[in-house]
Amino acid sequence: MEWNSTLYDNKHDFVAEYGKGLLEFVPRNPKQSILDLGCGTGKLTAQLAELCNEIVGVDASQNMVDKAKEEFNNMEFKVCDALALPFEKEFDVVFSNAVFHWISDHDALLKSIHRALKPQGVLVCEFGASGNIATIENAFAKACNSLGYGYEAKFNFPAAENFGKLLKKNGFVIDRIYEYDRPTVLKDGEQGLENWMKQFFVSEFEVMPEYIQAMVFEKVEGLTRDTLWNGAEWVADYRRLRAIAHI
Repeated sequence: MEWNSTLYDNKHDFVAEYGKGLLEFVPRNPKQSILDLGCGTGKLTAQLAELCNEIVGVDASQNMVDKAKEEFNNMEFKVCDALALPFEKEFDVVFSNAVFHWISDHDALLKSIHRALKPQGVLVCEFGASGNIATIENAFAKACNSLGYGYEAKFNFPAAENFGKLLKKNGFVIDRIYEYDRPTVLKDGEQGLENWMKQFFVSEFEVMPEYIQAMVFEKVEGLTRDTLWNGAEWVADYRRLRAIAHI
């Protein structure tokens, strides 16, 4: 899947905005080095740069990295596979916001992060927890199936207990780990949920003709309106997992 970086910044900037709350868990040490794993268009990378001596942003999407380089040309950005990070004991902190749920193998991911961290290095991360966007995803699956397009769940939303076990297995000491509900208002009123689906289900829509896409949007909105529409805005049923750990 390739990301639309412009749509992401214009309609889904809440991802970076909510990520600012995660910054408070980053150690205050101007001499430290930080890896922003899944940096997207670099909005949070730029803020992390104020907390360290060295910052590198990596993302699997070429479009995202290109946009980050264009806007923040004084920082280093690379296209990287999170499961095969090309770093060995190079960073004091690995920071990641809204990324891990896109990665199916969290065991391999944590091994890759552990290799990139220096001794006593810190992982600061937040991503979708068990139950995240369940209302939207269930409605989307039902709509796709009704129109002859199968939907296979692609997100990895673990419970804190299970992710905690993987952290310990991979040599991390947990400082804190918890889940919380975070209802999230989507921009553009009536258009908000459709915009969200266009971004986060882009690979599913790629195989559908436009008239089928329109039917999916209509069906999903109908199935979720009683739960997620507040009369003026769509409010997505986000649930997050936040973890701070060190090696």
